[in-house]
Amino acid sequence: MPNDISAAMPKILARGLMALREQTVMPRLVNGDFSADAASKGDTIDVILPSDLTADDVTPGTTPPTPTSSTLEKVQIELNNWKKADFYLTDKEMMEVDVRENFMPVQASAAIRALANAVNQSIHAEYKGVYGLVGTPGSTPFDANAEVATAARKLLMQQKAPKENRYGVLDFDAESNALDLAAFADADRAGSSTVKIEGEIGRKYGIDWYSDDHVATHVTGAAGTPLVKGGAQTGTSLIVDGFTTKPSVGDIFTIDGDPQQYVVLAAGDLDGTESVLTVSPAVLVAPSDNDPLTFAGSHVVNLVFNRDAFAFANRPLAHSTQDLGLGSQIMSMTDPETGISLRLEVARQYKQVVWEFDILWGVKLVRPELAVRLAG
Repeated sequence: MPNDISAAMPKILARGLMALREQTVMPRLVNGDFSADAASKGDTIDVILPSDLTADDVTPGTTPPTPTSSTLEKVQIELNNWKKADFYLTDKEMMEVDVRENFMPVQASAAIRALANAVNQSIHAEYKGVYGLVGTPGSTPFDANAEVATAARKLLMQQKAPKENRYGVLDFDAESNALDLAAFADADRAGSSTVKIEGEIGRKYGIDWYSDDHVATHVTGAAGTPLVKGGAQTGTSLIVDGFTTKPSVGDIFTIDGDPQQYVVLAAGDLDGTESVLTVSPAVLVAPSDNDPLTFAGSHVVNLVFNRDAFAFANRPLAHSTQDLGLGSQIMSMTDPETGISLRLEVARQYKQVVWEFDILWGVKLVRPELAVRLAG
């Protein structure tokens, strides 16, 4: 049995990585930071962010100019997600793993699917810092036309998101509507017959479109008749009264007379009807006292974004001497295409053997201006 397990482990691990590659939509679309260095839960990773540079005039001369220093902007991502999924294999499945190329036991496939779901959900959950919103909350996009796609594109342009590496991730209702639109489906308009033949949207309006069953839903917390309390308020803190219930993190609002959209990053407990909000982006032009706030309603959070809006970090898990001392066999492997590392551990128990996949990662919204919610 030990030899059978040792022979099966690399095959199951490699096939698990292939399945993980196919099922993790979001990590393939965001800025990834990968390394072969082993890590543990709670470790932090410094991720370098792209910098905005300007071109300088060239003035010929005998003395070269002093190079302009460019400080690299970094953000720390905590590897705070450590998930596992275990399964059992029968003797028959062990034999099939050895003799059948690409065979993946049903229980192992289910374990990979559980991990892929967790990874995708964690990236979608970062939407709460995204303040740009297009569409009508509570109404599925693309019900009659593709205007919401062009609106998302326009907002990304206004927020100076790079034109390359733009992605849209829709829930299945929004995707179904889009597939029925001539603007997406007709080959002469879409430039390809892929939509009709494969049922995939592909690239349209400079955006590569995908669907995912883990698109989040935001439930708006704010209720009442909120008004700015006191003039001369600028920055990321805003005092508001008139609430009957305080806002939730991720609520989006506008202030009367200000076209900028804001998102609530934190809301203090109500003092009567008053709450102190932490908002993004910073308020630059002070609103007047009693200016009304309008909050967007609850909505499905379809996303349109540039890949640099989010950062995803993944590391191979470090093996502990305690694990090895318990007689476990442990093996890690990294997908050469995606960079994602997955670990497989086999532990003996009384009269049975437990197989377990686990994965370590962290994710963070690092450039909220490079993403837009496409409300559903």
